[in-house]
Amino acid sequence: MSGPVPIEFNPASLVILNLLLALMMFGVSLTLRPADFRLVVTQPRTVFAGLFAQFLLLPAATCFATWFFGIDPELSLGMILVAACPGGAFSNIMTWLARGNVAVSVSMTAVSSLAATVLTPFNFALYGWLNPNTRDLLVSIAVDGKDIVLLVLVVLGLPLVIGMAVGRRFPGLAAKVEPPLRIFALLIFLAFVAIAFSNNYTLFVERFHTFFWLVVAHNTMALLLGAAMARLMRLNTPDTRAVTLEVGIQNSGLGLVILFTFMPNAGGMMLITAFWGVWHLVSGLTLACIWSRIPIRDAPAPAGQQ
Repeated sequence: MSGPVPIEFNPASLVILNLLLALMMFGVSLTLRPADFRLVVTQPRTVFAGLFAQFLLLPAATCFATWFFGIDPELSLGMILVAACPGGAFSNIMTWLARGNVAVSVSMTAVSSLAATVLTPFNFALYGWLNPNTRDLLVSIAVDGKDIVLLVLVVLGLPLVIGMAVGRRFPGLAAKVEPPLRIFALLIFLAFVAIAFSNNYTLFVERFHTFFWLVVAHNTMALLLGAAMARLMRLNTPDTRAVTLEVGIQNSGLGLVILFTFMPNAGGMMLITAFWGVWHLVSGLTLACIWSRIPIRDAPAPAGQQ
C-alpha cells in the first residue's frame, strides 16, 4: 500500500464519536472514588506494572516491530497511535468476567486516562518520529501536540471529573445508571464501527489482508507484554489478569477521535484503529471466559503490602 488511502468521512460522525467517547468515560467514572487513586500508593507495584507496560513497553515495542518488519508507514503509524492510547473502559468488565482484581482495573483505567492527556500525544509524536519509516508521514501531518492534549482533556479528562462528581453527589442514581450506560455505549460504539466499515466496504475487503493479521499480532503482543510485566513484578493472579487486560484493551475510540479530527484522510490508520476496536473485544472476552474457568490458587496480597 502506498500513499494515503481514501476513506469516506462524514464530519457529523466526529461529533457523534466525541460525544460517545465522552459518554463512555462519564459512565466508567460514575462509580470511581478518590480512594481508587490511592492504589498508586497502597499497591505501587501493581499500578507501576500496568502503567509501565501501557505507556512505555507497548509503544516502544510497536515502534521497533513496525520498523524491523518494514510495515507500511501508514499502517505502522496507526499501530503506534493505538499503542499510545490508554487502556479501554471495557477492560473493567472483562476483568470482572475473568475473576481478576476489578478495583485494580478500574483504578488503572482512571489513572491511565488522566496520564493519557500528556502521554498519548507525547508517545505518538516520539515513536512516530523514532521509526524512520513513519517519520516523513508524521512530519507531513504536522499536528500540533497541544491540540491533541486539548482534545484528550475534553473527551477523557473532563467527563471523568464530571462523572466522579455526579457519582459522589448521587450515589444511588449512579449505581443504577452505570451498568446500562456501559452496555449502551458498547452497542453504539460497535454500531459506529459497523457503519464506518459498511461505508467503506470495498476498501475494507481490498485491504483486509494488509491489516487483519497486523491487528491480531499487535493485540497479542499487548496482552503478552501486560502479562509478562505483571509476572516480572510477581503480582498475584487476580492482579495479573487485571494488568494483562488493561494493557491489551486499548482505547481505540480515542484513536478514532484523533484521526477523524486531525487526519481524516489517513485511511490506513483508520482501518487499523477501527479494527482494533472490534478485535480487542473478541480477544479480551475470549481470554476472560477462559480465565473464568481456571481456579485462582494464590490469594490476593493484603492492601498496602504490595
